[in-house]
Amino acid sequence: MTTTSVKNNLLPPGLVNNLQEVLQNRKGNAAQGEADNSAGESTEPSTSATNQNPADEIDGTKPVVLVTNGDGIESPGLVYLVEALVREGLYNVHVCAPQSDKSVSGHSVTLRETIAVTSAEIIGATAFEVSGTPVDCVSLALSGALFSWSKPVLVISGINRGSSCGHHMFHSGVVAGAREALISGVPSLSISLNWKKEESQESDFKDAVAVCLPLINAAIRDIEKGVFPQSCSLNIEIPTAPPANKGFKLTKPSMWRSALNWQAVSANRHPSAGFMSNQQSLGIQLAQLSRDASAAGAARRLTTQKKSLVEIESVGASGKSDNNRVKKYFRLEFLDKELKDTDDDLDFRALENGFIAVTPVSLSPHAESNIQTAASDWIAGALSSEQLDLQTNIN
Repeated sequence: MTTTSVKNNLLPPGLVNNLQEVLQNRKGNAAQGEADNSAGESTEPSTSATNQNPADEIDGTKPVVLVTNGDGIESPGLVYLVEALVREGLYNVHVCAPQSDKSVSGHSVTLRETIAVTSAEIIGATAFEVSGTPVDCVSLALSGALFSWSKPVLVISGINRGSSCGHHMFHSGVVAGAREALISGVPSLSISLNWKKEESQESDFKDAVAVCLPLINAAIRDIEKGVFPQSCSLNIEIPTAPPANKGFKLTKPSMWRSALNWQAVSANRHPSAGFMSNQQSLGIQLAQLSRDASAAGAARRLTTQKKSLVEIESVGASGKSDNNRVKKYFRLEFLDKELKDTDDDLDFRALENGFIAVTPVSLSPHAESNIQTAASDWIAGALSSEQLDLQTNIN
């Protein structure tokens, strides 16, 4: 019997294991296909394994709520939110969230690469973790390929660690998850806590859930009545000390953003520099095996990412081994900027002033005025019926 193997020379153990798994699976799949064909059986899968999950049997009398986020499925913001929704006992709560931190992924999707979906344990909810982005999670969940229901009544993305005000909405994975739902015609909310390293603690997420839960309940109630705004998602920003908030305030998106600071990183500080320079001669075949191996190992691979940190390397064209090519490494950091705008109706200014900022997010900038009016009317009516202190100040 012939055994196919991959030698360990200069290759990281994790990559070697994945390559071995890919090669072995290819052999196993070929053998299985022969066995199935000899028995006269089709090799086509009949039903997705995820659709056979008993936990996906839902109570048809309760509305379906889908929860995702940008920080990863184990983040306290998502866990406390899901626990609160389950305790309400009013909804079928489903979760489809990234397996790791994707908080600065924007509206990116995973293309030409297989993503892995693994069941997760969250009491009272049907949950899956996905080796992709928040947009992947929402798109997959709404596609009908993962869950048995057609679509949820509401998609909630959050609660995110750190605000998503101003231009950070374009970077934000949590806002992108809600935006993807809006694109698909499903009402959505994105929720963030204005986390400050020197002040905040994990229990603040519990308080954040408590202050936004009445708004969530009002949204679901009014969606079913047909009176929730149809053309926008609502981005909810909760101040650093949630119990001390001054009430909800309808706000406008600001132009605020952090400064992008690029720093050059020396090659000897980059962990893959030596490996890449020594392995270029392996060629295109190994590159293809590596891509297959990354898919095979996606379910168990843990990606360590520092929040608000992006690492980029400039490399030559794939498959070329020109040693004269220049390779450089850079690291991107978000640096806080001074908040100069004094308009109290802007999202970040209201947040800094202690309000829960509620900002309508539209897919069409031309409809901004009408959306602000519709959102203002709904929020005022919804929260006044909840006997909450609502403050709106729209020009």
